[in-house]
Amino acid sequence: MREKRQGLTVSEVLASRQQHGENVLTPPKRPSMWLLYLDKYKDPMVRILLVAAVVSLVLAFIKQDFIETIGIISAIILATTVGFYFERDAARKFDVLTQMGEEQLVKVLRDGHIQEIPRREVVVGDEVIVEPGDEVPADGKLLEANDLQVDESSLTGELLTNKSLLDANSSTSKEGDAEEAYAKNMLLRSSLVMAGTGSYVVTAVGDETEIGHVARHSTEITGVKTPLNLQLDRLAKLISKVGSSVAIASFLLFLGHDILTNDLWQTDDYLSMLEVVLKYFMMAVTLIVMAVPEGLPMAVTLALALNMRRMLKSNNLVRKLQASETMGAVTVICTDKTGTLTENRMTVVEVYEGKGKSVDTRDKLYKAIALNTTATHDVGNPTEQALLRWMKAEGADYQQLRNDNPITAREPFSTELKYMTTTVGNTLYIKGAPEIVMAMCRLSDEHRQEAETMLHDWQQHAMRTLAIAQDKTLLAIVAISDPLRQEVPAAIRQCERAGIDVKIVTGDTTATAMEIARQIGLTSDASANGDGSITGAEFAAMSDDEARKRIGGLKVMSRARPLDKQRLVSLLQQQGEIVAVTGDGTNDAPALNRAHVGLSLGSGTSVAKQASDITLIDDSFRSIVQAVMWGRSLYKNIQRFIFFQLVVNVTALLLVFFGSFVGTELPLTITQILWINLIMDTFAAMAMASLPPSREVMKERPRSPEAFIITKGMMRGIATIGGIFFLITFAMLWYFERIAGVDPVELTIFFCIFVMLQWWNLFNARSLGSHYSSFHRLWACRGFLLVLVLILIGQWLIVTFGGKIFRTVPLSWEVWLYIIIGTSPVFWIGEIWRKLKR
Repeated sequence: MREKRQGLTVSEVLASRQQHGENVLTPPKRPSMWLLYLDKYKDPMVRILLVAAVVSLVLAFIKQDFIETIGIISAIILATTVGFYFERDAARKFDVLTQMGEEQLVKVLRDGHIQEIPRREVVVGDEVIVEPGDEVPADGKLLEANDLQVDESSLTGELLTNKSLLDANSSTSKEGDAEEAYAKNMLLRSSLVMAGTGSYVVTAVGDETEIGHVARHSTEITGVKTPLNLQLDRLAKLISKVGSSVAIASFLLFLGHDILTNDLWQTDDYLSMLEVVLKYFMMAVTLIVMAVPEGLPMAVTLALALNMRRMLKSNNLVRKLQASETMGAVTVICTDKTGTLTENRMTVVEVYEGKGKSVDTRDKLYKAIALNTTATHDVGNPTEQALLRWMKAEGADYQQLRNDNPITAREPFSTELKYMTTTVGNTLYIKGAPEIVMAMCRLSDEHRQEAETMLHDWQQHAMRTLAIAQDKTLLAIVAISDPLRQEVPAAIRQCERAGIDVKIVTGDTTATAMEIARQIGLTSDASANGDGSITGAEFAAMSDDEARKRIGGLKVMSRARPLDKQRLVSLLQQQGEIVAVTGDGTNDAPALNRAHVGLSLGSGTSVAKQASDITLIDDSFRSIVQAVMWGRSLYKNIQRFIFFQLVVNVTALLLVFFGSFVGTELPLTITQILWINLIMDTFAAMAMASLPPSREVMKERPRSPEAFIITKGMMRGIATIGGIFFLITFAMLWYFERIAGVDPVELTIFFCIFVMLQWWNLFNARSLGSHYSSFHRLWACRGFLLVLVLILIGQWLIVTFGGKIFRTVPLSWEVWLYIIIGTSPVFWIGEIWRKLKR
């Protein structure tokens, strides 16, 4: 006889809450807005710009000219502010998406009475009563279980798990076994009661629950740097070394030349000596400042921000700017099964009714399903929901059948009997495991053989099967499964063509996981043999060295627990892989956080979303392929901007260096340099950032994480084009100063030629990394064309109306034509080169 339980008293509740705390998950600590903004200054290129700004400021006080300093500081503020704004905007949208309520009412036994209290007020020691449709509010150990079935997919990926007291005293009740992620006699917070009833005593609340432990792992700081950060680190170091080396060498060379040729070291005029030293020091500082591509941080930020906005329009919420680019570098995607590859919605796939199918037998089947279930089409046991949805699709009204046929008796489903019965008048309806129900029915040998053959085929494909009978007549055998999302197989094939290894990591059974792998094309059959499949328990038992040898060819990890997924991601990263993890459940959160890019589903749990970098609002697996394409295209756009700007920087550096050597001055005013900087920085950044993604990139292998962002081909191009531009402009400079004489017309022509060389080179930069002509899909690049037009109009306006401010004079249309045509070989030579490489 059941012992009468009283539950906790008021004083016991207060004492428990004092000791264990409230039943609330601690939200991840968010940094202040100022810290978020200052975090933008950790970018390696921004840091090198800060150094350049300080040096430029010192030089500005000496020269009493602050224009260059203002330009650098403006570039820093613009780049950091744009990045900060877009991340804050995404965070606000994310908060709306992931609102959680802790006020959900829960039934508990206290002081001998059943009470309803908010979920947050549940304490350790409370006895909680659960019924179909309830969300389990805290972890605990079962006291009673009546045919209890729960959905643990948010923690394990398992859609339906039977809970009982049977193993309450066994060793596996604490740790589970190879086929159970968690013990059968334990209920876990966030799981859903799908059928049956029960009560349990709470053993853990809040952060001490299993979901709390997972959430903690999902918010730990991992210290994993993105591939782009690593590349920009290397670029910043290279620019620092090159700029510093050239500056120091120039300072020593020119100062040594003056000392040796002018007997400077023998003079007593220390003031003159100081002026010479200061002159060459200022030249060296100028070289350092000019070596820094101050537009790069803004270009990277603008490209990432535009990409973020475009992805949001297609229902992909990018929470961290660089996540969209990092997707382009991924080499491995570890994906959950339930809700990611599948619809997380049990569906009737096939119905076998034998050779005696008729309108009469179909009506009997409808009645058997409607009366011998306790669910509705959207609430209750998911298997029963699937049957009722099928009936509804067939045009049958299950609710009307229930109203017309009052139930006489019912025996609920139990794991021991493996079937349930409902009696209506003198008619007995049976539903359960096919082998049990078929043994209770009268079947001909032919009928039995046919049914068993069909049953074997369905079970081989990891489908759930049910037999439905009326009295001793078999009405049907039904195959039910959680169907694949339609777009998944094609998306998987695209990932594989792009050189990305896809692995399924799920808490579901091995047979089900392997069948899904077969359906999407990851494996040729659904067998669990070989190195392609492993269980979470087997993986956990391996040493790190053993696991590293195994994970390369791994395609499926079944019965995986949260920390198994996290460990897999860490080991893959140790092997140099760039890892993306997809998932919708709390069980995915630690791996989502550990990965280079975490991709949560919009329908997933809040813990998973908090741990992710990108949320796929529409739950579309196809969006992952789109994200890879965007990421790869975006990386190429960043390379294009670097190529363009470094060509300009190399030209300017050589002009300053050799100009100082031969005693010439750079014939550009401060205002002209500001306009050129605007073209180099803002306009070029806009042009490259606006280029649309190219599907070509999905035919390439993932780039190596070790590969430098400036390829050998880019280096040759920068050196060659920069050198040619230098020779052209230096020759003009020499001619104007030494032979023709310098007047406003020549200086205006020089200014226009310098700008138009860069204008034509924008076409070469756009085609970098492609053998296609610059005309290919040119009209689709509206942003790029707009920038080209703006530069031309701006240059004409400055030359025509700039006057004394820009030190320009109007030029005739013939001169403009000569300049445009004369600089166009920059474009045509590039076209010829690309054609030869095709």
